[in-house]
Amino acid sequence: MIVICDYGVGNLYSLASSFKAIGKDVVISGEKSVLEKAKKIILPGVGAFSDAIGKLREKGLDRVIIERANLGVPILGICLGMQLLFDKSFEYGEHLGLGLIKGEIRPIKDVIPSDLKVPHIGWNALNFSKEKSPIFKYLNEGDFVYFIHSYYGANCDSSVIATTEYGATLTAAVSNKNVYGCQFHPEKSGEVGLKILKAFCEME
Repeated sequence: MIVICDYGVGNLYSLASSFKAIGKDVVISGEKSVLEKAKKIILPGVGAFSDAIGKLREKGLDRVIIERANLGVPILGICLGMQLLFDKSFEYGEHLGLGLIKGEIRPIKDVIPSDLKVPHIGWNALNFSKEKSPIFKYLNEGDFVYFIHSYYGANCDSSVIATTEYGATLTAAVSNKNVYGCQFHPEKSGEVGLKILKAFCEME
C-alpha cells in the first residue's frame, strides 16, 4: 500500500492523479494506523517549514514516518516534504526536522546572485551528483523538472543525488538508504516526473 501522508499541507490530489497515470493505486491518509501499514510513504508539502513540522507532530505522524523509515520502508519527500526530512531549517527561525537526512534548510537568496528572483520558479535540468540513484533509473542526465522554492538543502553533500543550477548549484534531490527527497515537483514535471514516481513504486 502506497500512502500519501495527509497532514493538512500538500498538493495531495495532483499527486494522486500522477500515480493513477502510471497505473498505481494510492491511499491518502493522515491516520497513524494507516501509515503504520504503508509499504511506501509519500510526504508532500507546501508552505512554511515550522507550520508543516508542527502539524506532523500534532498528529504524531513524525514518529510514525521515522519508525517506518528505520524499518526500511521507502519514503519520498516532495518540495517542503523533502525539507522536513532534514535535521533542521532556518526558515523564519530555527526549527528541528525529522532528522532522516543530515543537513540544513537555508534560504537560496544567500547563495544566488541578487538579480535572480526568489522563489526559484520554473523548469531546470537535473545533474546527477554521483552514481545514478535508483529513483532516477528511467531518467537521463539533463532531464528537466519543475521547481518552486525559496529554500534549499545545505551542508548535505553526502546525501545529494542530484543538483540544479540557478545562479548557484542547488540541491535538487537527496537520499539516505530508503529515504528520498525531491526539491522539485515530480507531479508537475510531466513524463520525467512520472518516471521518477514509477521508479519509486518499484522499490522494495
